[in-house]
Amino acid sequence: MLKDFKTFILRGSVVDLAVAVVIGAEFGTIVTALVKDLVTPVIGAIGGKPDFSSLAFTINGSRFLYGDFINVVVSFLLIGSVVFFFVVQPINKLQALANRSKTPEDPTDRKCPECLSEIPKAASRCKFCTAKVTPQSS
Repeated sequence: MLKDFKTFILRGSVVDLAVAVVIGAEFGTIVTALVKDLVTPVIGAIGGKPDFSSLAFTINGSRFLYGDFINVVVSFLLIGSVVFFFVVQPINKLQALANRSKTPEDPTDRKCPECLSEIPKAASRCKFCTAKVTPQSS
């Protein structure tokens, strides 16, 4: 049983997942600090109030802290924006540049002339409508 556990733990996918979780958590800390320490103060300087936690109302002795909720929503939107504009967009541009020089692969499927379903190029009969089709070489 311990041997099986050792085999499971030392699989590449488990180790890769563990590394991804740790790196992801630390990256989240960096992005949160960037938003909290740099972006939020800029918004506060423009809008006049970077912290809404003091906003609340009371009904029948129950206090509703809607300001905290606003803080969390604003923080979420700011973090999402920072990740999108400073991580996702640059990576997409780099991938587009890297893929620009690659030639597209030849398709392995084609459409059946009768039912327009996708069938393999080498098929002599459609698997959906069973119509006879002329096989194509790859």
